Formats: sequence, C-alpha cells, structure tokens
Amino acid sequence: MQLFCCDDGVPPIPELVAHKIARELDLDVHDIGVCLACLSFVSFAIDAGDTREIRLWTNRMTPDLWAEGLEQPAKLALERAGQYEALADVERNGGHSHVARAIVIRLAAQLAERAKGDPRKMGFQPWR
Repeated sequence: MQLFCCDDGVPPIPELVAHKIARELDLDVHDIGVCLACLSFVSFAIDAGDTREIRLWTNRMTPDLWAEGLEQPAKLALERAGQYEALADVERNGGHSHVARAIVIRLAAQLAERAKGDPRKMGFQPWR
C-alpha cells in the first residue's frame, strides 16, 4: 500500500480533508476564468446526483482545468487560507491531487446552483 505521494515522505491530503479545505477557500466560479463548458460536465453529474459520474468527470476534467487556468487562483486561495500542506500537495500532484479535484467539485457545484440547468449559464452558446 502506498502511503506517500512522492519521495519526500509527505503523505497526500486525504480526500475528505481535501473537500473540507475546498469548502473553506475564497474561490468563486465566475471570478477565476475557468472554462464553464468544461466544468459543466461535472456540474451535470452533480445535478443528476450520480456519484460515479461525478467522480468520472472530476477525474477527467480536473487536470485540464488545472492546466488551463485553475492552478494559479487555487494556489493563491490555499496560500491566503494558510493551507500550506494542501498547497504543497497541489505543488507535487497538480491537477491529480485530491485538493484540486475537491476544488473542481466545489466550483462545479457553484455553477450547477447558479445555472439551474440553463446551458447558456454553463458556458454554452446557442446555435446560429
């Protein structure tokens, strides 16, 4: 069983702890410039209440969202919150960390709540 995420001997942040940390961060889905259409895959799964689909889409989309703009605001929010162990975890594991995935779930839940199923509010444009 692997206990450590990397060769420095520091264990990764557990999933439940990561979700608690993500809930406490000062992040807003509309302030950080992530692709709402990309995030909507997770939001739709949240709306459906399908745990398997939430995990699937979170695991698929987090590395892309992280690379395309979520990394900097997430790291700044972790630093402002004094979550230095979580910050070290995302430094090591990037978009594959539990913390990054928990942040994506939190942002997707915000998007789902605000969009209320309206695809235009989730970043989709109507066909012309």
